[in-house]
Amino acid sequence: MNDKYDKTFIGIDYGNRRIGLAKSDPTGLIATGLKTLQVSSVKDAILQITKVIHEYNPNGLVVGYPLNSVGEKNQKCEEIDRFIRKLEAIYSGPIHREDERHSSEEAVDIIHKHGKRVGNNKGRIDRLAAVVILQRFLDELPRE
Repeated sequence: MNDKYDKTFIGIDYGNRRIGLAKSDPTGLIATGLKTLQVSSVKDAILQITKVIHEYNPNGLVVGYPLNSVGEKNQKCEEIDRFIRKLEAIYSGPIHREDERHSSEEAVDIIHKHGKRVGNNKGRIDRLAAVVILQRFLDELPRE
């Protein structure tokens, strides 16, 4: 892990076929889109995320947590919990769950506000959803 002043985090919008990734700047203020992984299985997802972790050496991971409309856990949360347990086996730093409600809709709104169309590029939505999730987390971090 990095030094205690480095607040680099990787944001993860987990999906069965695509995983959107975002990264914060070292101050932990701004999230930016990193990439969208195309995955064939959970094992493949963990392998690809391991490479990202080694490349960026984050101080923490932030995983989108799909609570239902009233903020309660659901079946998808159980799937994410299993995914996080697999992440814990390959990453010793903190792994945070962040409410991801409406992150994809927010991502689509961002794309439209920039005068772009979503079209068939679902990876762009996943990547921007990871940015939204990570930025929500960063905005709640205590500042020194």
